Amino acid sequence: MPDPDLFPLGDFVLQSGATLWKAGVAYKTYGSLNAARDNVVLIPTFYAGQHTDCELMFAAGRAIDPARHFIVVANMLGNGLSSSPSNTPAPFEGGRFPKITLYDNVKLQQKLVREELGVERLKLVTGFSMGACQAFEWAAQFPDMVQAAAPLAGSARTGSFNKVFLLSLRRALELDPVFADGFYERPPVRGLKAFAAIYAGWGFSEPFYRTAAYRQFNARNHEEFVEYFWEPFFLRCDANNLLSQLWTWLHSDISDNPTYGGDFERALGAIKARTIIVPSELDRYFPPVDSENEARQIPGASWRQIPSIWGHMALFNPADGAFIDQALKELLG
Repeated sequence: MPDPDLFPLGDFVLQSGATLWKAGVAYKTYGSLNAARDNVVLIPTFYAGQHTDCELMFAAGRAIDPARHFIVVANMLGNGLSSSPSNTPAPFEGGRFPKITLYDNVKLQQKLVREELGVERLKLVTGFSMGACQAFEWAAQFPDMVQAAAPLAGSARTGSFNKVFLLSLRRALELDPVFADGFYERPPVRGLKAFAAIYAGWGFSEPFYRTAAYRQFNARNHEEFVEYFWEPFFLRCDANNLLSQLWTWLHSDISDNPTYGGDFERALGAIKARTIIVPSELDRYFPPVDSENEARQIPGASWRQIPSIWGHMALFNPADGAFIDQALKELLG
């Protein structure tokens, strides 16, 4: 994995009032900043993902192209590269790591963009899943900085059904005896494998399994698909890191901050960016009905759903790339 750059922020006071010691945001840039400094595309990472996992969102000839854009991929707090339970020194290591909100993430990313990169305007903020949640947060918190926003398979506020899924993930890790309330001496492998199996059932759709689309991954059945695709991804993750990001996801709400005081409609209405919300048709985490509601309340926004049986994971299906790129091309002009 290419090493990211690290933007050190010193001791940072979080939304909760706790102080994150020696805070840092890991990031990677691709392409070049033009003379006018107006070709910047910001992509925050998604749940359990890191900057290299986001590289599938851009390439030569794609809507987001390093030959034309200065792409900044910001690693979310808790993902193991930016400040996380796994890399924070005592007394805030492991299970003692403070609670992080999307508001915290975006405030630090804004400092990265302005203070480290010297950029005042973003041509586009986009991201997948929790990256999409951060795109909403960016557009609401810094409406004068964001020219265009494209949340992909994410929402401006985590729904109740989504929270049931997150509860099942948390229980899978916490009920592994090895987990030891977050102070484990070795990885809670059984809990991580249960975590992966739950994710597999929610990440893809019922038609994906009914049509045995998992054979594209050289899996003969659903069990092999979990073993070949999902388990390796989550076994690479630190359990406390997963739970930290899970807490952030659970409490995602662009209005739950001092700016909007819980007024969700006002937060959506404050967005000035040209916005296209792109949900996936059969996504169980972030259903299109939420995107439709958000688009109605964001001035001038539209939404369009990816017609895919890949459910939440449509971004990873090469066949769905052209649909996603069309929305991005419209916003990038």
